[in-house]
Amino acid sequence: MTELVPVRLIKGSDGSLRGAALTKAIDEAVGGADRSLVLEDLDLDECLLGAAVDAAQTPPFLTDFRVVVVRHFGRYSKQDDVAPVIEYLKDPLQTTALILVWEPTALTSEKEGSEPFSRTPKLPPALSKAIGAAGGLIIETDLKEKGDGWLSALAREHGLNLEPRAIKVINDFLGEDRGAVLTILQRLKAVFDEGAKIRADEIGPYLGQAGGVPPWDLTDAIDRGDVAKSVDLVQRMMAGGGRHALAVIAPLQTHYLRMARLDGAGARSEKEAAVILGLKGSTFPAKKSMAQGKKLGRAKVCRGIDLIARADLDLKGASGWSPELVMEVLVARLARMAR
Repeated sequence: MTELVPVRLIKGSDGSLRGAALTKAIDEAVGGADRSLVLEDLDLDECLLGAAVDAAQTPPFLTDFRVVVVRHFGRYSKQDDVAPVIEYLKDPLQTTALILVWEPTALTSEKEGSEPFSRTPKLPPALSKAIGAAGGLIIETDLKEKGDGWLSALAREHGLNLEPRAIKVINDFLGEDRGAVLTILQRLKAVFDEGAKIRADEIGPYLGQAGGVPPWDLTDAIDRGDVAKSVDLVQRMMAGGGRHALAVIAPLQTHYLRMARLDGAGARSEKEAAVILGLKGSTFPAKKSMAQGKKLGRAKVCRGIDLIARADLDLKGASGWSPELVMEVLVARLARMAR
């Protein structure tokens, strides 16, 4: 029997990526064994944490090892909440591979037979230390890289040979919806021969709906005066990103109101601008507002605020336009004005 990883904790904000990591972890832990004999799958929305710990402490029967999966483990915030697991990890059973999934509870209220949960869960540092001390792994599925390297590595894992331009097309297409990459790669794997070079101009039909983008991508495009890009991004935010039009217009309003507040305020640096705007942490948003406000000038800043206010009224029923049309026209006007 190969040496088992005593404990894995899988965490991340995207359910698709968490699920893929869980599938991979289970496959690695089970190997070629009979799943019906070695695998026990527990859900803390349906059972108590003590039952999961008991399962981890149970020796295997008719097999050499056991794999215990604990779902909805991401419901805690304090060390005391996970004390039974920390105590177990001081001397974990050598024949158990424990897989903890740090995903939020699916419950909206406390249910009879389940333990209380935190509405703002946080991984207790003591648990992270206990996992490391036991020789376990914490698998982070959130993708923090801004470049294309993460996608290249993932494509290779799927046996795909994507040219660099194709990687960039997919990465740009995904936007905030990184979890959609798994579906795209599976489509490509089903269509193209293993090892075949896949070009950028071949992948279009297999991408699906473009993922959402963060609001600062939209404000940056507007500030550059890029009308076509601004319209494309606002469409992606509302379709692929699933944002309501009122949620899209809010950051635009904030952006222009910041410029208005800085106009004539006498800020000589981005730090002074941040103080005037009441921003804490990074001063970069203040720098952007100050620079764009100077570029536009007072008249255009006021005109932008007026356009946003009128669009806000249209979204609330002042016109018969669809929310999508209201937002497309608004960002096109703002971007044209910024040229």
